[in-house]
Amino acid sequence: MTMLEVKNLKRTFTTKDNMFGRREVKAVRDVSFTIPDGGVISFIGESGCGKTTIGRIVAGLETPTDGTVLLDGIDIHRANPKERRELMRQIQLIQQDPYQALNPAHTIEEALAQPLRLMAKRKAGVSNAWIQDRMAEVLSLVGLDPAAILYKYPHMLSGGQRQRVVIARALTVEPKVLVADEAVSMIDVSLRLGVLHLLRNLREKLNISVLFITHDVAASRYLGRDGKVFVIYKGMIVEEGATDTVINGPTHPYTQALLSAVPVLKGLEVPGSQRFYVEKELSQDGLSEEGCLFASRCPFATAECRRQLPPLAGDSHKSACLYPYERQVTARMLD
Repeated sequence: MTMLEVKNLKRTFTTKDNMFGRREVKAVRDVSFTIPDGGVISFIGESGCGKTTIGRIVAGLETPTDGTVLLDGIDIHRANPKERRELMRQIQLIQQDPYQALNPAHTIEEALAQPLRLMAKRKAGVSNAWIQDRMAEVLSLVGLDPAAILYKYPHMLSGGQRQRVVIARALTVEPKVLVADEAVSMIDVSLRLGVLHLLRNLREKLNISVLFITHDVAASRYLGRDGKVFVIYKGMIVEEGATDTVINGPTHPYTQALLSAVPVLKGLEVPGSQRFYVEKELSQDGLSEEGCLFASRCPFATAECRRQLPPLAGDSHKSACLYPYERQVTARMLD
């Protein structure tokens, strides 16, 4: 059974430049994906590629220009206000920065109790005792001692503890879907594995679907080992497939470049040895709407690439590239 289904999602922003007036930036371009009940998918890409915008649309914080976001068959952006509130309860966002996600003037108890009190107004039979029990339950779920945490302020906690509190707050209202936007990027490297392990255990234990947004390929592989990876570039999916399939055998040059940036210890085998580094930085300037979006940064781009936008093609492993991996290897041999 499909839990969350996104169809032909588009989001265009209008910016105002001092020299050139207004212009449109297509942050999301015709993105479609599904997350099964209890499943996980990862969106990976560099900063500015549009992955966070997708997460915010799914979480109801941004309105799409076009397309639909269906939760159990209901479009969350076209539902009536009462229905939308219930749908938004079922989709919770784990924010990127645990230092800004928590109000420094509120204790952890106040941070966790607020969503529960809102739920109590719409749900009969919810008592203060239930709220206290629920707060203790979610803190225990994320590996924190309620007695030691509840009455502290955020500045009294470590980065890892804050991130676990943010996850606990998302769990208070019993969601069906978690949108984890760079959920480990702002905490120490030594603590990241613990948070990723926690998210994986919560998904398995509570049967929660997870949309994991990251630039960290290793993190997406650990959390989404049995899921799918979507590689996004300038708002467009350029490669998708099973996590290990994409990471061990990338076919799009952009995916290969992302994997080339992953640190590898000396002596370990590097999957996809025919990879390369992208020298030019990501930019929306000079973007042609006719050809491949990656053409200006790709060393294998031809005149055909600049004229034709490659479709996302393939069976279980899809790629939007006119140059499949074999032709890229041939091009390198001819250089």
